[in-house]
Amino acid sequence: MLLADLPEGPFARLAALLNGTEPGKPPITLAVGDPSGVVPDFVKEALAREAASFGNYPMISGTREWREAAAAWVAARFDLPSERIDPEKHVLPLNGTRDGLFSVLFPIVPRSKQGARPIVAMPNPFYQVYAAAALASGAEPLYVPALAANGFLPDYAGLPPEILARVAAVYVCSPSNPEGAVADRAYWDGLFELADRHDFIVLADECYADIWFDAPPACALTARLAQSGGFSRLLSFHSLSKRSGLPGLRSGMVAGCADLIARFRAFRNVAGPQVPTPILAASAACWRDEAHVEAGRLAYQEKMAAAQAILGNRMKRPGGGFFLWLDVGNGADFALRAWREQGVRLLPGAYMGRESLPGKTQSNPGFSYVRVALVSDLSTIMTALERLKEILG
Repeated sequence: MLLADLPEGPFARLAALLNGTEPGKPPITLAVGDPSGVVPDFVKEALAREAASFGNYPMISGTREWREAAAAWVAARFDLPSERIDPEKHVLPLNGTRDGLFSVLFPIVPRSKQGARPIVAMPNPFYQVYAAAALASGAEPLYVPALAANGFLPDYAGLPPEILARVAAVYVCSPSNPEGAVADRAYWDGLFELADRHDFIVLADECYADIWFDAPPACALTARLAQSGGFSRLLSFHSLSKRSGLPGLRSGMVAGCADLIARFRAFRNVAGPQVPTPILAASAACWRDEAHVEAGRLAYQEKMAAAQAILGNRMKRPGGGFFLWLDVGNGADFALRAWREQGVRLLPGAYMGRESLPGKTQSNPGFSYVRVALVSDLSTIMTALERLKEILG
């Protein structure tokens, strides 16, 4: 079975961990990264305006309005010449970023590379859909540790040459989930040099790119264009779930290499879901508007500042995203204690990772951590963090 090695879902594992344990105080969950944003009026208006088009099949490549809005956002957000982002060649709508991150491997991963099973490399800990995609496409998933020592970003250049020869694609999440690490320009440049040398594709999961605290994160598209004059070997994924706080819209996009976009579009035309036209209309409105994004970012900055005021040196502020990655010694034990004593639901970091050494639980890069999602309202987050402060060492 292709999916026999699929990691068990982290939230199923969390439910099993807490099963039978009553919360010590009124429960608060900081385990799930559900932004739960306010739906802007312009989104409701776009949905209502185009509601009649639910009666028609949408185009796999989206409407012209969507393509132009998406392309304009990519160019403006990542400081690219507008003529370098062609709405007809460089962008494609997705039913949420997860849809694209999963299905993208099917049209791009070869049956073999260097006469062996191809490898798809990913950070460890990781967003579980990366592993599901690798296994479903017939590739071998390779879990590359993202540790404090390497800035919580996978060191793909450190892989042995015989492994790199088999790599068909790599996932990079920046700002990363769960650690909030941000890849700088040097990291992207080094990764693309490696991709050119070993002939693999870079899948840049940048869905948190609009949630940052000091400065906008460096972007893969910007780095690749400056380095090579184009977007070869690169697909960059973006999400309105995070940017706009609208996870229920199930809307995202992929941008990048025209040849890869064409292959992905052809695959989706026969095997992938279309994005409904009313959703495309609402999405286009979101890509065109920055005011709601700035408001959301300010709210996350306020939540992060509150976390720093409460937790102090017990936390390290991430470069972006809306998670805290707290080192607590043993993440599963701490999550159970936080629930039993304080009623706070957290996700053990190990549940997002894999053991580097079979049977050695502490070889899981997430073993000593818990992930804390700062997506609730400020008052709820402050209450939960004050409770956690009581049991943090």
